[in-house]
Amino acid sequence: SSSLTEVTVFTKRLRRKTDLSNMAKTMRTVLNSNSKVTVLRSDLHAVIDQGFLDSPGNLFQMKFRNPEELQNDIELKCLNDLMSLLTPSTDIRVLLNCLSSNLQAFVIQPSRNEEELRTVASDFQLRWNFLLTAVSKALTLNYADSFG
Repeated sequence: SSSLTEVTVFTKRLRRKTDLSNMAKTMRTVLNSNSKVTVLRSDLHAVIDQGFLDSPGNLFQMKFRNPEELQNDIELKCLNDLMSLLTPSTDIRVLLNCLSSNLQAFVIQPSRNEEELRTVASDFQLRWNFLLTAVSKALTLNYADSFG
């Protein structure tokens, strides 16, 4: 049974690495195109700045929220940091380093022990997935040129 567990863990790691590799290839294609990056940046700014995330029940709904609360949304900070670096000449490693630095600053360092790290990390991952899903949904519903 221990070898089955090790195989399962190995398979999950291999899947993650394959997914990251495929994502990196796709991002390189996008980053090498000035027009694609320009449209993507424009669409992402529109989704966030123009309130397209303001749908009922959305965790990242901007309406009716306290401005100080928005400053504490580390997921939005991470997304904004990535968007600020998004240019046609950006190397994907710069984007990954940005995300890594933000995770270090907002998730890993504030955690005092392993249990707290698990809690903070799982909360961040859940909220990050919700944010990216909400952004994708907003891009789709608004027929954004960059979607797809």
